[in-house]
Formats: sequence, C-alpha cells, structure tokens
Amino acid sequence: MAKSIQDKPTLAERAAASAATASDSVQSSQVWNSIFRPGSVFRKGYTDSPRNRSYVIMNSVLYHLHPVKVKRHAVKVSYTLCLGGLSFFLFIILTVTGIFLMFFYRPTAAAAWQDIYTLQTSVTFGLLVRNMHRWGAHLMVLSVFLHMARVFYHGAYKAPREFNWVIGTILLQMTLLLSFTGYLLPWDQLALWAVTVGTNMMGYTPVFGDQVRFVLLGGKVIGTDTLLRWYVLHVLLLPFVTVIFMAIHFWRVRKDGGISGPL
Repeated sequence: MAKSIQDKPTLAERAAASAATASDSVQSSQVWNSIFRPGSVFRKGYTDSPRNRSYVIMNSVLYHLHPVKVKRHAVKVSYTLCLGGLSFFLFIILTVTGIFLMFFYRPTAAAAWQDIYTLQTSVTFGLLVRNMHRWGAHLMVLSVFLHMARVFYHGAYKAPREFNWVIGTILLQMTLLLSFTGYLLPWDQLALWAVTVGTNMMGYTPVFGDQVRFVLLGGKVIGTDTLLRWYVLHVLLLPFVTVIFMAIHFWRVRKDGGISGPL
C-alpha cells in the first residue's frame, strides 16, 4: 500500500506532463508550423548543431537578405510579374507625395478646401503632386487586388504560405482604409456625402454600430472633429500599421521560398 502511494505522481508532476503534452500539440499544429518556418528556434525538434545554426542564418532576413536559391518561376517574365512589388512602389510614391501635401494642408473645416484649391493653383507642381497622389491611390487599390487575385488563382496561398495569405488580406483592408480615409480630406461635397454614406453603413453594424459611428465622426454629424480624426488615421495610424504588416509580409515571402507561384 505504501509503495503504491509513493509511486503515484504528484499534482505538480501531472501539471507538468499536461503542459508538455499541450505544448507538443500546439507546436505540431498546422497554425504553428505555418507561422514558424523550418530553422526557427520555435519549431519542434530544433537542436543546437552547426548545421542548424547555418540553416537559421541562411533563412534569416536580417542575416541573409537574399535567398540561397531562387526558383525558375520566380524570375520568369509573365503578365503578372511583380504586382506585389508594384504595390509597394506605389506605396512609396504615395508616402513621398503625401508628405509634400502635408506642408500645404490644414485639417480644419474652415481651411481644408481652400488649402486644396491654393495647392492646385498657386503652389509650384502642386496640381501635379496632388494628381500623382490621387491616381497613385487608385492604382494601388487595383494592383493590390490583382496581386491577391493572382495569388488565389495560382494557389500560392496554400501551405506553407497560408499565414502570409492572412497577412495579405490584412494589407488589402489597410489599403482600402487608407483610400477611404483620404477621400474626406479635400472637404468638398463629393467627399462629405461619400463619408456620410460610409459611416451610416457602419452605424448599422449589430450591437456596437452606433458607437463605431460616433468614434469615427467624433460626434453626431460630420464636422471638424471628423476631419481631424480621419486625417490622423490617414497620415499616422494606418500607414504605421501598414508598414509593420508589409515588413512581415516581405519576410514571409523570403522565408517561404519565392515571390510567385505555388511551391
């Protein structure tokens, strides 16, 4: 009797065994393996050996920027070549032109429209830069959508790239939000009524629709508070979040072995 009691595992030992089993289940799951690629210290079965050390270096974006091998389809010229790179290039153009426009724009109801008019008529190259920003935004929405469509129809969202597909959908949403928040900034009739329709649609969201609409408008109706909030979203918060997800997206493209086509 005494021996059987001593052999019975303690509560701490059972808790440790349960935690180890749960950890093994998580690390063996598809979600875990899609996020952490082979060579990561978070992958199950990683051992500290010279081979694994070199494997980590060769698969690290910071230590080894370019892939060790490039697949033939990654450099083949096609009609869908570099849509992701084109989207990034348009984002850079929008950033540069947006900074230029910020020097001549004040996000107030009394000055916004007049600043846009002055920018187009009195500032050197003002009309050109504003049109570059506007058309660049339209082209970025189009290129990101086409990029997503190409990835979908080529099946490039499948394992081990499913995590990067999720990041891509988030970037598509960020692109649409950037375009929509910038729509209000000219403060003309077209912008006012478009934002009115958009925020009214958000107001019909179940449970917390009225609260979301109030936060976006800064009140009951569109006014100076709305313009200021959307300006901050457009030039600060959304670009910051977009840059973070773009860095993760590029890192995963590098880790997953190429820029185009399924593995």
